[in-house]
Amino acid sequence: MPALAAVLIANPNEPAVDAALVMKAAQVVQGAEVRMLDGGVAAEFVLDSDLAPSTLRRRLQLAIGSAPVDVCVVPAEGRRKTLLIADMDSTIIGQECIDELADRVGLKDQVAGVTERAMRGEIAFEPALRERVALLKGLPAADTIAAVLDERITLTPGARALVATMRANGAYAALVSGGFTAFTEEVAARLGFDENRANVLEIDGAGLLTGLVTEPILGREAKLAALNELIAAKGLDRSETLAVGDGANDLAMLQAAGLGVAYHAKPAVAEAAHVRIDHGDLSALLYLQGYSADEIEAG
Repeated sequence: MPALAAVLIANPNEPAVDAALVMKAAQVVQGAEVRMLDGGVAAEFVLDSDLAPSTLRRRLQLAIGSAPVDVCVVPAEGRRKTLLIADMDSTIIGQECIDELADRVGLKDQVAGVTERAMRGEIAFEPALRERVALLKGLPAADTIAAVLDERITLTPGARALVATMRANGAYAALVSGGFTAFTEEVAARLGFDENRANVLEIDGAGLLTGLVTEPILGREAKLAALNELIAAKGLDRSETLAVGDGANDLAMLQAAGLGVAYHAKPAVAEAAHVRIDHGDLSALLYLQGYSADEIEAG
């Protein structure tokens, strides 16, 4: 009978995992080992169960009702991962970089609509990216990118703690984005990622964006390939890997990882990933691995 870990996680800004909620959940998992990971924010129940994780999750969700709490069920064995592979836009950062670039030419609404459809999987990612990048032709690259980084890009709460804690515990961290190296390089450096991969915006001799992106485009299949390459290069078992993302181009990577987490994701992605986080911040990924508050690095 496999051991499962059921984890209740709230947003740190809205701590809802109190004693009353834990008591409600405990009625579903009688006999489980209960541990508070972070008062008000996260608690776990470890139990031997022949229930499918999805069944246990549904029962716990019914027990806690409408509380703003994520209910996640994962195998108890091998919870701490040695590879983190993360999407950037709307995951590690709060924005979509291409939408912010488009705002510099007054086209944010138009571009954001295409971005949303691509992230929902309604249109193919690669042609949608080419279409959006073409609208940026003529923008001064260095000044525009620097301004967006300084004025628009914000790190998602919990991102620093996630990367710092996993790296402090021996994990390798890779930032893999369908966005652009002009942004992933800076974000990776701020957070301490070991490497970053993304698309390259082409720039002409005058320092202006050409409206083109270097081929081949890094999209859904390239993200999956990055995961598989890192597993092979580091000699890892697939179960040792954790992937996180929010859009349709992340889904193959999420499904192929040992633990794939849909973070505040599009509906189809949230339904298909191993675990979904709808309320918590990125520190939720640490609680999923069994880290308690006193083990989390500030970053």
